[in-house]
Amino acid sequence: MKIARYLMRNTALVNIPKQIERFSKYSPSPLSMKQFLDFGSANACEKTSFVFLRQELPVRLANIMKEVDFLPDKMLCTPSLQLLQSWYAQSLMEIVEFQEKNPDDGKVLSNFTEALVNIRNRHNNVIPTMAQGVIEYKESFGVDPVTNQNVQYFLDRFYMSRISIRMLINQHTLIFEGSRNPAHPKHIGSIDPNCDVVEVVKDACESSKMLCDQYYLASPEVIIKQVNAKAVGQPLHIVYVPSHLYHMLFELFKNAMRATVETHESSPSLPPIEVMVSLGDEDLTIKMLDRGGGVPLRKIDRLFSYMYSTAPRPVMDNSSNAPLAGFGYGLPISRLYAKYFQGDLQLYSMEGYGTSAVIYLKALSTESVERLPVFNKSAWRHYQTSIEADDWCMPSKEPKKLGKYNVKV
Repeated sequence: MKIARYLMRNTALVNIPKQIERFSKYSPSPLSMKQFLDFGSANACEKTSFVFLRQELPVRLANIMKEVDFLPDKMLCTPSLQLLQSWYAQSLMEIVEFQEKNPDDGKVLSNFTEALVNIRNRHNNVIPTMAQGVIEYKESFGVDPVTNQNVQYFLDRFYMSRISIRMLINQHTLIFEGSRNPAHPKHIGSIDPNCDVVEVVKDACESSKMLCDQYYLASPEVIIKQVNAKAVGQPLHIVYVPSHLYHMLFELFKNAMRATVETHESSPSLPPIEVMVSLGDEDLTIKMLDRGGGVPLRKIDRLFSYMYSTAPRPVMDNSSNAPLAGFGYGLPISRLYAKYFQGDLQLYSMEGYGTSAVIYLKALSTESVERLPVFNKSAWRHYQTSIEADDWCMPSKEPKKLGKYNVKV
């Protein structure tokens, strides 16, 4: 029996590259928020979802697994990256097993849902594991501009792919596993068809204030204003994933409160954080303004870099206390959540005063379409690109002597 299991396991390992090659030839199929909503609310069919996911999930996994190979060899050899690749390979093969299964068999559908739950649990620590691998590589070998550019490009795509895969798995399991949240009976999976944006803002604000009070024994006041240009005086509702929006807002509030308290620690009072939420015909916009001292222009890009963090290296443990700073991935991951459904997250800073953070979301569910990475020639060329010499003059540190004559006195 052990020999049979050994042979089966090794056969599966041999087949992994073949399956990656097979499914990476397909492009992922992006879904709109409206499609998610329509499918989940109109007599959702588990069989249809099964047939779609058993093809779509391997495609999304294989596309991003092809790009993993373009990371530096020494990074791929780190224990963290080895572990992460094994997770993805195992998950891919577990879904591929359902390719020939009968969708009319209730047991098959049940086993598939169980497999998705196991895959989701297996991938819970993908972000810190990947971050650990980046740290291990950076500390051992340093970083050059080309590597920095390629790792930044890869991680944006890798984490976006992860967000999309979890979205598909969550929709299927929440709708068909019977694990709907009783506190939110009207949610379609993880989607709220009538998401009250200001309520999510308040929830994220309260959580951040509790954390700030815990660490600094003080927190700034938050002033929230709203404008509904589509229906004056009415609450601001859109179709969205509340957990995604909460993630973005919590990160921004956490940063704004931390900066405000540290900048004004010797002041008798803290200046408030101002939040404006506006709904128009196309966009739902959230602007957060703090007076936390701001950051210089040259450092703005670093705030979204995975290879740069001012925070001390976090300790990987099971503590329930969430630190105010971790791997430095909060802002780049938050921006990916915004971009996932065609939105954006931008920072505008005034050094010496404060920072404005702006979240843009699509107001219409038909325009909220998944933004998915696909491995093709364009992606391949990006990894082959080298940093060329700048075609703009760089200022010299020493002023040139422009006088015609040098007179010695």
